[in-house]
Amino acid sequence: MDKIPMTAGGYAALEAELKRRQQEERPRIIQAIAEARSHGDLSENAEYHAAKENQSLNEGRIAELEDKLSRAEVIDVSKLSGNTVKFGATVTLMDEDTEEEKKYQIVGESEADVKLGKVSITSPIARALISKKVGDTVEVNTPGGGKSYEILKIAFH
Repeated sequence: MDKIPMTAGGYAALEAELKRRQQEERPRIIQAIAEARSHGDLSENAEYHAAKENQSLNEGRIAELEDKLSRAEVIDVSKLSGNTVKFGATVTLMDEDTEEEKKYQIVGESEADVKLGKVSITSPIARALISKKVGDTVEVNTPGGGKSYEILKIAFH
């Protein structure tokens, strides 16, 4: 089993989702199944089938979260340092075409959210940035074509 790298914040978010699904969603779904069951004939009871479907999806997600948490390798980004890009680094880039600055933190797959500036360690941009230094230029193949970025700053926080 491979370890899954993630930040402490990503681990806490997965733990919170697991707790919510186990302690809130599971009892709510069980109640919905019991209520639907009381309506009689289960073969034609859409509420019952919908509740059972929800139960299946919730239990599947719980199993997935438990697996990720058990294989998590929590990396404390605040204890990292250095002048090369690695997991947990927050990298400030300049798009060489538009001269627009962008800032990304390299995180685990399950905590990636580009809108929040968090990119997965397995994403094309993160793979291009790993082991580069300030001043280096990286070429990234994106769905919209090739992009060229200059690394302006590397920080760990």
